[in-house]
Amino acid sequence: MIENTPPRERVVLVAAPRKGSPDSQKITEHLGELARLVDTAGAEIVGTLTQHIAAVNSATLIGEGKVEELRTLVAETRGTLVVFDEELSPGQGQSLEETLGTRVMDRAELILDIFATRARSSEAKLQVELAQLQYMLPRLTRMWTHLSRIRGGIGLRGPGETQLETDRRMIRKKISLLGEKLQDVARHRETIRSGRSALLSAALVGYTNAGKSSILRGLSGEHDIFVEDRLFATLDTLTREVDLGDNLRVRVSDTVGFIRKLPHHLVASFRATLEEAGSADVLLHVTDASHPEWADHMQTVDDVLHELGLQDRPLLVVFNKLDTLEDPAAFADYARARFPAAIFTTTMRTDGLQPLKAELRGRAEAIRPVVRVMLNPADGKRLGYLHRVGDVIGQALLDGKLAVSVRLEPWRTEQLRREGVEVEPE
Repeated sequence: MIENTPPRERVVLVAAPRKGSPDSQKITEHLGELARLVDTAGAEIVGTLTQHIAAVNSATLIGEGKVEELRTLVAETRGTLVVFDEELSPGQGQSLEETLGTRVMDRAELILDIFATRARSSEAKLQVELAQLQYMLPRLTRMWTHLSRIRGGIGLRGPGETQLETDRRMIRKKISLLGEKLQDVARHRETIRSGRSALLSAALVGYTNAGKSSILRGLSGEHDIFVEDRLFATLDTLTREVDLGDNLRVRVSDTVGFIRKLPHHLVASFRATLEEAGSADVLLHVTDASHPEWADHMQTVDDVLHELGLQDRPLLVVFNKLDTLEDPAAFADYARARFPAAIFTTTMRTDGLQPLKAELRGRAEAIRPVVRVMLNPADGKRLGYLHRVGDVIGQALLDGKLAVSVRLEPWRTEQLRREGVEVEPE
């Protein structure tokens, strides 16, 4: 039986930054990123239109002449959807749709739709649904028009097919229930974290598609970790324990990627997921060194971390994808001038993550000080335990006892003392 797949959306992109703004100077790069988002959403780009606006038109954002030009472009390309790189007010979106005779959405709504299609865990689905409903609530009039015209398509997936058939009161009630469920998720995560063994913890943060998942896969050796060369390939936080050798381990968490103009509803709803970053001993800020806008990407990530209240967390800059650079050494010299402690990595070579492993190893050793444990030479059980959970540096007979120099977490040291074992600083 042959299934009829719906035709791909035919999308016209629109960028309308303010004259003289930083966005105005990078309109080509920003349109390119918007095009990648549209591709991730599974649509086809059939046209683009740009305007550097001196003042925002309260009704349509862009000027009347440009609106008419856009209407002609949509008709000529048989466009089914117009996507603005700028945020549209509910009134602007409705006015543009009435004039153009086709659906209109902004960058924030597009990102929300991508998240709706890529959410896998129940937690991520809750978070995306909450963000979508919060975004849609003030735009219900326009969304009702969408639902009467078409089912499915970009911007109409997820809760759009069910929740928007209810009234505003029911949507507000749903938003409240989702918020309560996510609070339960946050409490559950905190319980899980409190029950974990005391390992060094690191959280991978960075711009979307910087290579965070590839780094986690390379560090852990787990090749089933999903990696894709697309924006927002990973939404769910994934945590793995990484063996650094000599019984040293680190817990590394991969987090959702950030992006320019990330919808604030989405940032808010993903707080529970990003609490893994908030509880980490160190944030690994992964940056795609090969991207021409890497400096802007780093600033975007810093801004989101600040919004999440994580700006004071210990942070290590990791420049990734060094293998794609023409002159990696020159880039490293330039980057070190701005970030002296930066680490440089690639997942395309077997030794490409060694600098990061060495840094993590040093930090793991710092939280496992060397102590001297005095044992009865016949106590093979405890000696085996020290070799199993610690990093034994040496051992020698001293005054009839076996003195074992070993790296141990402080909580293990205290546990030994409670058991009556003599332990002293090295």
